[in-house]
Amino acid sequence: MTANTSFILKTMNVIFWIIFIGLCIKAGSVLFSYIVSMGINPIASHNLDRGLNLSELYAFSLTHYSILVVMLIGLTGLKAYIGYWVVKISLELKMEKPFSKAIQNIIIKISQIAIWAGLLAAIAQAYSNWLIKKNVAIPIDWAYGEILFFAGVIYFIAQVFKKGTELQTENELTI
Repeated sequence: MTANTSFILKTMNVIFWIIFIGLCIKAGSVLFSYIVSMGINPIASHNLDRGLNLSELYAFSLTHYSILVVMLIGLTGLKAYIGYWVVKISLELKMEKPFSKAIQNIIIKISQIAIWAGLLAAIAQAYSNWLIKKNVAIPIDWAYGEILFFAGVIYFIAQVFKKGTELQTENELTI
């Protein structure tokens, strides 16, 4: 492995950590803002996360507001959980023998979590569309199509990695 590749992998590890921590902070800040808006000050619904204004939904129905915010927290939490597993891969990956059962299982787990995130986003998008038909502004793009596409790509990579693990194990047995 060249020094350049080693540097790139270390840089990617740092970037993965930053993204993971950022997603955890986002999930926590939305949760905190939601708790404040429900118990202390309803004005917090005007800025749940970086300008996300759900005050119209809050005024329309606390139940619908709560359901939508819980879905937002859940989706952000699932993204953070994916980030956790990506960090785990970056810590466990050995370039001398990149194909291992542990890494294969993590990649499969990431694809499963991504599928759940995509399904949650699709449900949230349908729910948001229903609320929009009730003349309530929902300024959230759930991007469920992109998440499901991501899940499919990761699943494909998991299958390739599974085959690579089998070939590497076979190769080790023949030597």
